[in-house]
Amino acid sequence: MHYHYATPARNARHSPRFRPQIKSRFSITAPCATLQRVKQAGGTLEDTRTHDALATPWNVIVYNDPINLMSYVTMVFQRVFGYPRPQAEKLMLEVHEKGRSLVWSGEREQAEHYVHQLHSFQLLAQMEKAEA
Repeated sequence: MHYHYATPARNARHSPRFRPQIKSRFSITAPCATLQRVKQAGGTLEDTRTHDALATPWNVIVYNDPINLMSYVTMVFQRVFGYPRPQAEKLMLEVHEKGRSLVWSGEREQAEHYVHQLHSFQLLAQMEKAEA
């Protein structure tokens, strides 16, 4: 038996021209809602974030837990945040006595990073928006 693969009837369905177009449910219109293109006075374009995204600082809160030793929590604060020993001990005592302590405040991405690092050291930590 001899097959002719070059015939239009056989290859029409394999041609990219005849393939059905698959439409996605997801549309990619803008990579990030907080980015905008701003035209400078000199005519150049520059990406800037909106003021609202940068205006709100985020707090990193550490909660007390009955598992970790106070010396361990002090050591974690020194390693993660680079605090000197007296400041790390002060924050650790605040966590121990009050049940929670604000250990850092700043940009959201850095706060997420610090919370992730604290979780990797088995500390209970959370980030929250700072009050305006």
